Amino acid sequence: MAIVAIIGAGPLGGALAQALAERDRVSEVRLIDPEGRVADGKALDIQQSAPVEQFSTRVTGAQAYAASAGADVIVLADLVTAGEIAGDAGLPILRQIASLDADAPLLFAGGAGRDFMALAVAELRIAPRRVVGSAALALESSVAALTAALADISPADLAIGVAGVPPHHAVIGWDAATAFHQPVSQMLPAHVLSGLSARLPALWPPAPYALASAASRIAEALAHGSRRRYTCFAALDVADVGRNVIAAVPIEIRKGGVARTFTPALSRHERTAFENGLKRV
Repeated sequence: MAIVAIIGAGPLGGALAQALAERDRVSEVRLIDPEGRVADGKALDIQQSAPVEQFSTRVTGAQAYAASAGADVIVLADLVTAGEIAGDAGLPILRQIASLDADAPLLFAGGAGRDFMALAVAELRIAPRRVVGSAALALESSVAALTAALADISPADLAIGVAGVPPHHAVIGWDAATAFHQPVSQMLPAHVLSGLSARLPALWPPAPYALASAASRIAEALAHGSRRRYTCFAALDVADVGRNVIAAVPIEIRKGGVARTFTPALSRHERTAFENGLKRV
C-alpha cells in the first residue's frame, strides 16, 4: 500500500486527509504543517473515526517538511497560518520538499495550483511528468453537478469535459458531452448550455471539499496507476506558445506521474477558444 504526504493542515489539507482515509486505498496519510499541534490534532480526530467509518488507513501528523520523504505522492495543500501554498512564497517550501525526494509526483490541490506548477517547472526545473493539478477535476465536477440539476438527472450519468485555463480561458466541451450515451445538447437547449458556460468563471476556485474530493482521486491514481483518464492541469507543448504550458486537459496517469496528455474533445468553435486562451496566459 502507498503513503501520501499532505503539506498543509488547513481546511483543504484536513479535508483531503479525511477523504483519503475514508476511501481506504492508501496505507498511510501524513498531514504535515509547521503548526504541528494542529496537524496532530486533525490527524488524531480522523484516526479516531476509523472504527465508525471502517477504514484501516493510518493518519499521522508532523511538523517538519522532512516527514514527506519516502512518500509515494506529495500533495501541496494549504498551511494553517498562511493559506494555500502557492506563488513566490511557496517556492522555498517546494524547493525543500523537492530536494528530499527527486522522484515522487507532486500534486497541486489548490485553486492557485496551475500558476504554482508553472513556477515549479520553470524555476525549480522539476520534471513536467511529476507535476499534476487536480483543481481542474473539481471544476469539471461542479459543471457536471449544475448540468445534472438542470437536466434533472444524476451527475454520475454525465460525461462532460472542461479544458483550458480557468477562470476566464476555460471551455466546456458541450459537443462531446453525453448523458445516458446521448448528447447533452439534445437534452438541454442551446441558451441553457451557453448560460452554463458563462457561469464558469463564477465556479472558480472550487471550495475546499470539492478540491479535496478531486485531489483524493488523483492522489490514488498517482500512487497506484489508473486506466482512467482524468481532467487535470498538466504541462503541454503548444505550437506558437512554447513548452510546458500548464492547462487543463485529459491525462492518463501511471504510478508516479503523468503518462500521456490528450487533446480535449472540442468542436471547432470550442477548440478556437481553447487555443486562444492558451496564448493569453
